[in-house]
Amino acid sequence: MSISTTGVLARARPAGHRPPRKARRLDLRRWISPVVLVAAWQLASATGVLPPDKLSSPWTVVQAGVEVARSGELGDAFAVSLGRVGAGFAIGAVVGVVLGIVSGLSRWGEVLVDPPVQMLRTLPFLGLIPLFILWFGIGEETKIVLVALGVAFPLYLNVHSGIRSADPNLVEASRALGFSRAERLWHVVIPGALPQALVGLRQSLGIAWLALIVGETVNADAGVGYLINNAREFLRTDVVVVGLVLYALLGLVTDALVRLLERKVLRWRTR
Repeated sequence: MSISTTGVLARARPAGHRPPRKARRLDLRRWISPVVLVAAWQLASATGVLPPDKLSSPWTVVQAGVEVARSGELGDAFAVSLGRVGAGFAIGAVVGVVLGIVSGLSRWGEVLVDPPVQMLRTLPFLGLIPLFILWFGIGEETKIVLVALGVAFPLYLNVHSGIRSADPNLVEASRALGFSRAERLWHVVIPGALPQALVGLRQSLGIAWLALIVGETVNADAGVGYLINNAREFLRTDVVVVGLVLYALLGLVTDALVRLLERKVLRWRTR
């Protein structure tokens, strides 16, 4: 039994009783503006206001999507792009997280690691493409390194910030309770840094797809970027839009996966 804010004794809940969850309703109002925009696009195409050589109609884009999917081009391009972004993300994530941990946990690490990382992150990494081409050529390495570089900096900043913003009262309490350094890291610092690190993960995934789009415009011979560039040569704006929609869907799916992971890992915050 507990006392409410009005001073009235609240009735105690039976053990194991949980309040029923409210069923989530799909808010269809959020679909109004996208549907109106697509309808306006279709109308503009049908009336000739928007010529097909500038932008194909939504229905033509759907037909083109079915066509490249049936021919296998879309699946092949998707697999190649996913492999590139996966490899680049893995490398960038390891570099960003390791440097963030070293810099966040150690004063010497911060002194030695943080200055060069801060200097490098201010460079527009897409502007490094000419140097990457000179160093790695125009093959896969340039695209993967570009993605890795875009991933590493947001993860580094958020991991570093998350570790440094761990609650000092909790750290002090764990020290007073006799926790070892490893126990303090596991029970206090890492749980405190996780929310910020997951924000960095979402940011880095978004930048990974952006870097891939740019990287695949650099003399690619496969992938979604190649599909788009090839379609541009033949004025196939419908296929160009299909590629852009695929990029957008990939970005949305990966972001949704991270949000799902966030809800699973950070369940303790809502208790």
